[in-house]
Amino acid sequence: MKINDDHLYHGAALTQIAEHPSFKAINAYAQNGVRSRSAFLINTDIGIYLKYASEAVGAYDEFIFTFHQHHLKELSELVDKTAKVFVGLVCISERHICCLAYETLLSMIKARQRENGGPENSYTVLVTLKKGQRFRAYMSIPGRKKMKMCEQIIPRDDFPDCVFS
Repeated sequence: MKINDDHLYHGAALTQIAEHPSFKAINAYAQNGVRSRSAFLINTDIGIYLKYASEAVGAYDEFIFTFHQHHLKELSELVDKTAKVFVGLVCISERHICCLAYETLLSMIKARQRENGGPENSYTVLVTLKKGQRFRAYMSIPGRKKMKMCEQIIPRDDFPDCVFS
């Protein structure tokens, strides 16, 4: 079987989850018989949706994670099947994983919709990780350059403990 990039990079997150003392089982999430390449069930009641970015880009060294409507639909379906859902943002060149609760992602999206005056086709979460600091996860303010909104400050070593807490 061919190894795809998501196998490698999602595998980094899944390995850390599997090494956690509270870990019991992991399965690919399937909807209508179709297995997801990004969504997984942990211990049958926890959902994790994984995305990865190879390198930080631009003047602000941001990892870019774009959520299209089909990603958000899959996340919504995962929420219906589990007690809690997390989004794992694998920052490859930094070798760290930024983890957001699904509710946090949703509140960021809703804030951006309010700023924008309505929904968009996709939403981008930007993540920075400066040396010796915590993750900064945020969205940009629509139509305004260099302006961020909904910034979340997340400890570097929060993952995978946050998934099991």
